[in-house]
Amino acid sequence: MSLIDNYKLISNKINALSADVTIVAVSKTFSLNHIKPLIDFGHLDYGENKVQEAIHKWTDLLTLKKDLKLHMVGNVQTNKVEQVVKIFSYVHSLDSDKVAYKFSKIQTKFNKQLKYFIQVNIGNEIQKKGINVSLVPQFVNFCQKELNLNILGLMCIPPANSSPDIFFSKLSELNNSFNFKDLSMGMSSDFETAIKYGANYVRIGASLFGNRIK
Repeated sequence: MSLIDNYKLISNKINALSADVTIVAVSKTFSLNHIKPLIDFGHLDYGENKVQEAIHKWTDLLTLKKDLKLHMVGNVQTNKVEQVVKIFSYVHSLDSDKVAYKFSKIQTKFNKQLKYFIQVNIGNEIQKKGINVSLVPQFVNFCQKELNLNILGLMCIPPANSSPDIFFSKLSELNNSFNFKDLSMGMSSDFETAIKYGANYVRIGASLFGNRIK
């Protein structure tokens, strides 16, 4: 199946759930030539996880197509924040006081307001990034009240090899406790489940583009 066939299949599954969902097409490692049919088809939201790759791939096109939106879906180091602010519209992986403070500072410098999701370590996994569930209220307050960041909602990646339902349910409840309207969860293997628990941003790579290029 072609990229557009894959996109239509995913869109039809989402429509069957009667959901208003933004598909973030996770295009990391794929060239613009590979992605271009989807851009030409009219899809606007793309996810990248490496700043240098995103700059190399998207800078020229973003000047031509102002309505394209890049989503940072990977971990951001403080020394990369300025580059992220220049090229991205969304960050799905805000996960530390230090990085949040740097974003606040750099946004002011460039007079640009990004949209953020706070990454929550919903499974309390040692190897994973994200804010511990118990610390989320404190971090939300810090980002909103002290830094004036535009926090849309929460994000998580559930533990592998586990049913995602319990983790999606838990994050959805936590998200609702802050009256957030947006929720970033669900990938190729579990986006339909995530949508059932309220996700309205899903990050889909393999089901669209095929296996990632190493």
